[in-house]
Amino acid sequence: MRRFAAVTALAVLVVAGLSCGKDPVGPQPGTLLVRLTTPNSGADSAIALTITGPAALTSATAGPGLRLFQQPLGGTTTRFALTGTLNANATMLTIGVTDVGQVSQYSGTIQGVAQPNYQLRSLTGYSLAVTR
Repeated sequence: MRRFAAVTALAVLVVAGLSCGKDPVGPQPGTLLVRLTTPNSGADSAIALTITGPAALTSATAGPGLRLFQQPLGGTTTRFALTGTLNANATMLTIGVTDVGQVSQYSGTIQGVAQPNYQLRSLTGYSLAVTR
């Protein structure tokens, strides 16, 4: 009976040790999505925005149907301009980051939104969300 208890205890320790090694440790590189909330879905054709975070972005890709203009990546703040039809809640930008676990530390600020006739809109009702 003692031998059985010792073998069981040893098995429990081995399983516990193996499961501990599976927890992610350190930063997890990946991508985050930038989505636009707009009161004029489909009626705007350009946006200028800034993404700020705890580390420099590693990449940036425009959403479907959009064209991306950006300053060189580096530093904790990066400016972008996107042209094309801007739709509400669509992923307008995918950004590469060094740690997706820090998603709450990334934010987006809109500098301007333009209609197809190049008229600037009031930014009331517009916002950006950075999500996983």
